Amino acid sequence: MDKLYIEDIVGDVKSDFENRRAERSGIEAVWQLNMNFVAGNQFACINALGDIEDGENEYAWQEKEVYNHISSIVESRLAKLSRVRPKMSVRPASNDDEDIKTANVATRILEGAWQRLNLSEVISRATLWSEVTGTAFYKVTWDDAGGKVVGMRGNAPVKEGDVRIDVLPPYEIFPSSLFAETIEEQSSIIHAKAMHVDDIFARWGKRVNASETDVIGFDEVGLIGSFGIRSAMPSLRRSVKKDHALVIERYSRPSPDKPEGELAIVAGDELLYYGPLPYANGTDGERAFPFIKQECILSAGCFYGTSIVERCIPIQRAYNSVKNRKHEFLNRISMGVLAVEDGSVDINALEEDGLGPGKILSYRQGANPPALLNPGSVPVDFNYEEDKLLSEFISISGVSEIMRSSSIPSSISSGTALRLLLEQDDTRLSLTAEYIRMAAKRMGQHILRLYKQFATQPRLMRAVGSDGEVEVLSFTSSDIGCDDVAFITENELNSSLANRQNMVFELLRAGLLYDENGKLSDSMRYKILEVMGYGGWEITHDRQKLHVTRAQKENIEASAGPIEVNELDDHKAHIEEHSRYLLSGECEDAAKNNPALKERIMEHIRMHKMQHKLTEEVNNE
Repeated sequence: MDKLYIEDIVGDVKSDFENRRAERSGIEAVWQLNMNFVAGNQFACINALGDIEDGENEYAWQEKEVYNHISSIVESRLAKLSRVRPKMSVRPASNDDEDIKTANVATRILEGAWQRLNLSEVISRATLWSEVTGTAFYKVTWDDAGGKVVGMRGNAPVKEGDVRIDVLPPYEIFPSSLFAETIEEQSSIIHAKAMHVDDIFARWGKRVNASETDVIGFDEVGLIGSFGIRSAMPSLRRSVKKDHALVIERYSRPSPDKPEGELAIVAGDELLYYGPLPYANGTDGERAFPFIKQECILSAGCFYGTSIVERCIPIQRAYNSVKNRKHEFLNRISMGVLAVEDGSVDINALEEDGLGPGKILSYRQGANPPALLNPGSVPVDFNYEEDKLLSEFISISGVSEIMRSSSIPSSISSGTALRLLLEQDDTRLSLTAEYIRMAAKRMGQHILRLYKQFATQPRLMRAVGSDGEVEVLSFTSSDIGCDDVAFITENELNSSLANRQNMVFELLRAGLLYDENGKLSDSMRYKILEVMGYGGWEITHDRQKLHVTRAQKENIEASAGPIEVNELDDHKAHIEEHSRYLLSGECEDAAKNNPALKERIMEHIRMHKMQHKLTEEVNNE
């Protein structure tokens, strides 16, 4: 590539980045303020230049303490939202047996990837960012250095590659337009991140000159309280890192002149990569951005979402002010305010020692002795305003007293009223929970599309089956025929474990789960245990389930040759499972290449029926 052309690309990317950073500076200041308030630095404010600065005391005696309710609100919301971990499946493209089979394989791939990539922890980290700043991003890419080792190239291991999911704070994402609400509406997106020059060389093989790079981080700042009391608070602000360089990745969506899009990666004055978008992660195999956005609350006409913290800041400022002024009144009442006639006493000694018990106070003859002024009492308006602000925290954040302190208000004695309050808490959070679910769904689609693009050779993956057993799944990209991800469960906030258990007990009392003989079948008992959270606890040791699993293995072994009947088999369970397999499309497909398969299984079923009949005759005698 021509040197002048490279310089033009580098200059264009860097200029574009600086313009976007300047345009977004006001929003970024709000994020920094939110993080400061969550951390406890609640006397921070945004100055006229858009920077974060700390407020100073107007008087030395002023109380300047922090009564942090925002952090407890965020922690309560995070604890509630941690239940949102949707189970997903892949819907087949049609009712054809082949489509159903590929959909089942894709579902197992998704389940295995969920466990291997530890997506539950990934979602928790992203939810923390979205709750504090309003927005978080997932970056779903293909890591050539991931996965299992498949060979050696010299002394270096060669790996099969795997999906990689990174959580990005909103500081690192710069859209082409702040007014386009979705990622799909953006013409380009810049991901900018400070990296050590050695890491840049290890990844791209180019040596980049280090420069002083601005980053955002916490440091300790001293806040002066009343009467010289000093407390250290963490403060979020910009700092400079050395031996680092800013890596700017600009992703441009496909256009008529560039049907595969464009990716330009720049660090310093070097062009690290230039070419089409690397991932076919869009609909119908199109090239698309590898980013997924998760919001706390949607903001109309804005790319970034809104945080609950942002709404609570004015209430927190007012609450801190009320509490501090209230304590100043209490200080006046407890310590007193002394009136002294000018020149009547030694003021310096009185300031230093005060009026301790048993103190001998000498004053000038003929002068009035010092006297304490009437301090009055704390106005009731302070208590009224404090209670009003606490109720405003609840109405603004949606976090009630029950959720935050795990205590029931003394004014509530009805179980129905308590249940309604709990449902209201879940309703306020259900919107945010739905945004998490939609982000998880898009992650599932990206994962399947990347495997379809890069898993060209057979791969092995561990997946947990429906019975809790770990199975090994072999697949290639051709086995992934559909990426239509759907949710198996409804919103988890609306269906907690306690709710499901209560529902099961109600159904049992109504008699809706019993068979025609008034008994619980084994399969229904397994389903009840699973719904109540004890499914995997007993299934692995249940004799009936072991027989079903053995019969399923025999169905596979029948492809190689005849299978014998074991005298310990539960013949009834084996007959049912083998018959189910014979009627399935899976058996039909296997029989096309192995015509003797069906006859082997039929002969095996006849042997089970014969043994079952003999066993019943013996029991009857």
